[in-house]
Amino acid sequence: MSLKFPTVKLLDYEESWSELETSSNPFAIIVMAHLKTKATTGKLPQREQWKWKLIRGLYEKEFEREQIIKLFEIIDNMMTLSPELQSSLESKIKQFEEERTMPLMSNMELRGIERGKEIGEEIGYEIGIERGKEIGKEIGKEIGALENARDFVKKVLENRLGEIPGDIGQCLNDASVISVLEEMLKAALIVNSFEECRKSFSIIINK
Repeated sequence: MSLKFPTVKLLDYEESWSELETSSNPFAIIVMAHLKTKATTGKLPQREQWKWKLIRGLYEKEFEREQIIKLFEIIDNMMTLSPELQSSLESKIKQFEEERTMPLMSNMELRGIERGKEIGEEIGYEIGIERGKEIGKEIGKEIGALENARDFVKKVLENRLGEIPGDIGQCLNDASVISVLEEMLKAALIVNSFEECRKSFSIIINK
């Protein structure tokens, strides 16, 4: 997934909303999600409406399946909602997915995996080897999600700032929690130098 864009602050794009909506660049989707997240602070019903609009819009762009999945995950994690509004949104997504042949990877699936772990632990002694196989699959999914997240942050930094210094690359490789990598991605989208990146990553890691 290739993202090419200049080094500017995301809010500089606010006056070019119509251009963002018609752009085929995946970065435009991320920028719109960021702008509407900021604009709907304290206005969660409006955020839910914009989040739904952006998610539907993923299918209107000529993106590959992998791009849609990654962009969806970014939108879902960036535009956080109350449990009630998130549930309402997920119902809309479920209905929407039933009309499509390519479902989106979402936090609904991630929550399903987590619930599956809890259930598995409750009956683990009864299923023995089979439980072991399931655990292996679950761990594999988690590892894959981490690798995808690291790769995406690196691509954003490379396209915005150039070749990634070794210490920053190592910092990303050492990150082993999805929520931390999500914060790193947000930082990667707005920093204007690798020095700013180092400072931001340090704050995130030491929270």
